[in-house]
Formats: sequence, C-alpha cells, structure tokens
Amino acid sequence: MSDRRARSAAFRWSRGPVSELFSGRNNSLGLLRLLLASAVVVSHASVLGFGRHEFGHSFSQGQIDLGKMAVFGFFFLSGILVTRSGNRLPVGRFLWHRALRLLPGFWVCMAVTAFAVAPFLYWRQHGSTAGFWDHPQGPFSYVEANWAVGIGQWGISDVLETASAKGLTHNVGMNGALWSLAYEILCYFGVALLALGGSLVRSRRTILAVAVILGGLVFGDAIGNRLISGAGAAAHGGNVIVPLMGPQSLNTIIYLGFAFALGAVLEVYKERVPVSDPLAGLSAVVFLLTLHYGYFFALGVPAFCYLLLWLAIRLPKPFQRIGAKHDYSYGIYIYGFLVQQSLAVLGGARWGFPAYLGLSLGGALVAAVLSWHLVERQAMRLKDLGAPRRPASGIPAPRSGAPAEGQRPVPVA
Repeated sequence: MSDRRARSAAFRWSRGPVSELFSGRNNSLGLLRLLLASAVVVSHASVLGFGRHEFGHSFSQGQIDLGKMAVFGFFFLSGILVTRSGNRLPVGRFLWHRALRLLPGFWVCMAVTAFAVAPFLYWRQHGSTAGFWDHPQGPFSYVEANWAVGIGQWGISDVLETASAKGLTHNVGMNGALWSLAYEILCYFGVALLALGGSLVRSRRTILAVAVILGGLVFGDAIGNRLISGAGAAAHGGNVIVPLMGPQSLNTIIYLGFAFALGAVLEVYKERVPVSDPLAGLSAVVFLLTLHYGYFFALGVPAFCYLLLWLAIRLPKPFQRIGAKHDYSYGIYIYGFLVQQSLAVLGGARWGFPAYLGLSLGGALVAAVLSWHLVERQAMRLKDLGAPRRPASGIPAPRSGAPAEGQRPVPVA
C-alpha cells in the first residue's frame, strides 16, 4: 500500500510515466541527436579554426564545454535505446546490430580520411604526394592503428603539423571527435553482459547498482574537487588496457558510463519515472546553476539527462518527424571534425567565424547524408542476416512498413 501511495504522489504533478509516453517513434529523439551532433561541430569550430576555448568553457569555469556536454547527452540517449535493444534481442543478435550501426560508417570514414582527404591536403601543401604514402605515420599506419576504434594514431604524414607551423590549424588530430566511440562500445559490452541472464528487466537492480556506484565515484570527485576540469578528476587517474582498442581512460569510463547508466536505469524503470513539467523546470535550474557554480558532473548531468528526456517527449509533434526516417547525427559526428580540419588547412578560417562555421556545418551535413544513404543504411539492411525465419502462420502478415499489432518500431540507436 505504501509503495502504491508513493507512486501516486510521484505522478500527481506529472503527465504520466515514461513507459506510457516514450515509446516507438512518437518522440523527438531524431531532432535531439541532430542538435547534439551539430553542437559538437559548433563547439569545435572555435578551437579548430581560431585556437580559442570551446563554447561554454568560460561559463562553466572550466568544468566542461558545449562539445563534451553534447557527448554526455549522446551517451544518455544511447543508454536508453541500447538498453531497449538489448532487452528485446538475443545477445549475439544485439551485438551484431550494434556492430552494424557503428563500425561500417567508422571504417569508411577511416578510409576516406586516410586515402582521400589526407593525400589531397598533403598535395595542396607540397605540390605532390611524394613522401606521403611511405611516411612512418602515413595513411596505412593510421588505418592499422585505428581500425579497432581505439585511436592509436591521430595524424597522417604530418599534414596538420605542417599547417600548424603556418598558423592555419590549432590541433594535430585528423579526426579528434572519434575518441568517444571506444567508450560507446565498452557500454555496449556492458549491456551485453547484463543481458546474458536473459532479460535486462530481471537485471534492473544490477543496472541500478552500477549507476549508483558510478554516481558515487563522480560525487566523490565533486566533493574532493568542486570545480572538476574535464570528464574526470585525478582520483581515478590512469588507463585501462582494452583488447584491440588499447589504453582507455578510467576517468572517462566512469563519467560517460554514469551518463549511459542513467539512460539504462530510466529504460528498465520507465514505469516509475514521471514525465513532469515542474520537474523539468527544476532540472533546468539545477543544470544552469551547477554548470556555472560547480558540481556539474554530480548534479548537473542527471538534470541535463532528465531535460533531454522531457524534451524528447514534450516537444510539439512536428519536431518528431525530424530525423525519424533518416538519421544523419552519427555521420555529422564522425565527419564534422574532419571537415573542420580540412577547411582550416585550406585557410578557411580567414573568412571569419560565421563563414567557417557555416561551411563546417554544411560540409558535415553533406558527408553525413552520403554516409547514411551509401554506408550506414545499407549496413543496417544486414541486421537480420542469419536470423532464423519465423514459422508461417495463418495470421496475415502486416503491410510492408507497418508494425504488427501490439508492436511499435524502435528507433535505431
């Protein structure tokens, strides 16, 4: 009875539980993911083109910037969708789907970077490609070091070092935004391990415990260092050696893992989480206060995550159509940095920030559209490869593109 009263009180000022209001494609996740990916490009424009701090760095007193904040948002949303996927699919099929969604686009991006963009920029710098292909840190070395997602080589044939010496670039990584993908994959494996028991819902206390432990570590850092700089404090310094991917930061695993775990907890306890306008308002206040005064990772990140959830559900219906059919967010993320570095090497920053940013966003969008239609979407057509066919029944199959009765399509994470 007390539990029922508690639930009644929790939903008194809400529009209902997440389980009723956040399902299928009736949400604005596509829009939010596009905005988060674009925010990364906007944030990087300041540092890559002009050598300044990224947006938000000063306001947050060095805690975080707009780009990293967008990454935290991505991990939270991914926690929801990937946990949902892990709960409805066998473990092997789940990992196959995750691999198809992430790796083909990444590998093609690697190839485009190493064998198209980098040699073109080198040729523009030197008038020929002599010395490019056999450079110790050349394109073949780049692909070999990075194919397993863990980034082991950032530059190619000193293209960016040469541009930096001329004052054109301010970062020597060809595609620095790819650093987060290794941590995304680690989260996928975490979900897979919890799904081995047969159901993530049956493991939800374990998921909650993981979130509490990670949150405790983050809060411990906040107490010891009120204004944390970057995604982790010195208390968790050091790396973890991951097979194939190489050394990965323990700090980053804890902090991004916390955001991902918040999404996973929300998914498995969605019938207990209210969709509340007053709670969203309070979250906005906490988000802004902690962003400016401190404790952002401990208190501001959960508030930011709830805001994203609320926006995904409460934004007007026209916004739900944006990104619902074609997901360009991943392509914008993996190509945005590369486009910006290329523009910088070619002297694009001399036209000023608005022009540089506009060309960056436009170029990233064009690359994303091509990546989605030519690579990512085609790869996802293989998701049912090797899956056993369902036995025929007397029930007529639904029309093509229509979900069966009682089922709703789930967005691709």
